[in-house]
Amino acid sequence: MTFNVFLQYILPHRALSRVVYWATRWTFAPWKNWLIGTIVRNYQVNMAEAAQPDALAYQHFNAFFTRKLRPDARHADGDPAALLSPADGRISQSGAIVDGRIFQAKGQEYTAAELLGGDEAAAAPYRNGRFVTVYLSPRDYHRVHMPLKGTLKETVHVPGRIFSVAPFAVAAIPRLFARNERLVCHFEGEHGPFVVVMVGAILVSSVATVWDGLVIPPYASSIRRKSFAGQHIALERFAEMARFNMGSTVIVLLPAGTATLDALQPQQAVRVGQRLGRR
Repeated sequence: MTFNVFLQYILPHRALSRVVYWATRWTFAPWKNWLIGTIVRNYQVNMAEAAQPDALAYQHFNAFFTRKLRPDARHADGDPAALLSPADGRISQSGAIVDGRIFQAKGQEYTAAELLGGDEAAAAPYRNGRFVTVYLSPRDYHRVHMPLKGTLKETVHVPGRIFSVAPFAVAAIPRLFARNERLVCHFEGEHGPFVVVMVGAILVSSVATVWDGLVIPPYASSIRRKSFAGQHIALERFAEMARFNMGSTVIVLLPAGTATLDALQPQQAVRVGQRLGRR
């Protein structure tokens, strides 16, 4: 076990995340300008794509981190049957769900039921389906968009740890995505159900949705389900659905027979709206 991985087990995840949550919202100009400037320089953030290209004009670091892009900065693939990337980032893994098991990294896997909060019935449609996992780094656009058109049926806030989701941690920590705090979003699409899972990560693990605003924090101590049946929250393909306050990972689950995936490679760069497969 490397020192970085060892730290993941001993650090006080939630305490650190609470501190960072407030630190990234501090409007004190010298602080927020230093923090924003450091990220822009170290990660070569492309501010020309942002609706507000002046990085230091943002009220605080989190406003910069969750910045809007120019309307022409991203486009949905022209094929109306295309499965779209929900986020800017890199493919962590993608492919078939085999007998309910999802590949995490070499030597690591977890089950769809674990990911969905231990719900075997909810996981049943995905037993031999398809999955795509997209990792967002600090340089990326941190708003998440719809991979397909869908109507929101339920969200499930699953409590857990807040391990890093950087590649070194994904490769070393068993069942990481099924252990981290996360928001599971169940949708009904035109050709069946699908799931978009917002997985939290160390240092904030904060998620906001377009329908409910800030959902995490507060952090959960038990599974929290919220039904949206009858509320007719329908989101178009490519529409914004949520955002991460600090970086993390998005996982899309699709039932068997509803989509084929393109030949996606681990660490392949993707952008919101890019085709990942086809219905």
